Amino acid sequence: MNAFDRIPLTSLENAMLPIEDASGLPNPLYNDPDMFAEERDRLLGKTWSGVGFAGDLPQLGYVKPVSFMGLPLVIMRDHDDVIRVFHNVCSHRGMELISEEGPVQGNIRCPYHSWTYDLSGQLKGTPHLGGVGIHKLDSFVCEKHGMKEVSSAVWFDIVFVNIDGKADPFEQFIAPVVDRWQPFLGDSGYGRMRREIATDGKVEGAFTLNVACNWKLAVENYCESYHLPWIHPNLNAYSRIQDHYHIMFANEFSGQGSTVYNLTDTAGTRLPVFPEWQQNRKKEAEYITVFPNVLLGIQADHTFSIVLEPVANNQTVEHLRLMYVGDEAVGPTYKGCRDATLTAWKEVFGEDVAVVEGMQRGRASPGFGGGKFSPVLDNPTHYFHQWAAKRLIASTQNNGSIKP
Repeated sequence: MNAFDRIPLTSLENAMLPIEDASGLPNPLYNDPDMFAEERDRLLGKTWSGVGFAGDLPQLGYVKPVSFMGLPLVIMRDHDDVIRVFHNVCSHRGMELISEEGPVQGNIRCPYHSWTYDLSGQLKGTPHLGGVGIHKLDSFVCEKHGMKEVSSAVWFDIVFVNIDGKADPFEQFIAPVVDRWQPFLGDSGYGRMRREIATDGKVEGAFTLNVACNWKLAVENYCESYHLPWIHPNLNAYSRIQDHYHIMFANEFSGQGSTVYNLTDTAGTRLPVFPEWQQNRKKEAEYITVFPNVLLGIQADHTFSIVLEPVANNQTVEHLRLMYVGDEAVGPTYKGCRDATLTAWKEVFGEDVAVVEGMQRGRASPGFGGGKFSPVLDNPTHYFHQWAAKRLIASTQNNGSIKP
């Protein structure tokens, strides 16, 4: 019996009930280490999940190894500026190919037996394959033994992957978000987003948080504004709980929005804004979770994205990147404004750490059975629970495993 089979089906079905009657997801989905691989294969690997950022690969021929819940992957930017993702293993004996990020000179070489691959994953060299000095065999076709590519897409500078390769095309998957944000970003907004790069080439406007919680708790906390008055007093001073609205759509996305976003006046920032952002909505901001593990925020003068990296059932790394509007916004004139923006978000997300870690510790209690929801203020979180429960229930119709 695997870990998932130990979870009563009724506990998932209870999460699917209307919010007034529903219970949250059961404790083992948070505190059982054996559930980690089960969730990867049954949940995150069957849809589009974030694994990194395209901007972290700053030049052609750059590679960056990443782990997806224990699966070794590598993101590669080839010499035609195409980003792909591969399983980070040699097709010969399964050796990890790339252990450190950086530019590749020539081909990728396996450190074990020196088999080589180009940046499109094609196997190019098999030294001594047929004996010393014999590097090719008629019976061995290199084209059949390249690196195994993973379905991937880049949007909002985020590298998404679909491990099982069976999800809807990414453009179809993300279309509801693009449509929703048309009044804010228009058609040109995505192309205007810029990362801040220091003169030494180091990426600025970024930080990571190591949080002792299950990845789902980070999502649940991000989805709702219920906690603002007690956890974010400075933010709540200008963007109060009553100024927020709920966002739930297309079965894959939920979050919150604010009608009075006002960091510009609060932190004294003055940054270029998206030209297509509707003038009568300049104070609006939206914060959407792209299920399962990508958190997005848009404001008229900047955006941010967070990729949640599930490391263990009780350990998550939050990777945040800020982006600004146009080349001028990332120039020296606006350095102080960018620093103030980064500081403000570091404070907000830092305030959440104790909360999600406290909920993780609480999931060890037999006195907690998934909890209840506020039928007025917890709707986006319940929406996420329904999404997870529905997909987990559906996974019982097959073995839930992912074949590379």
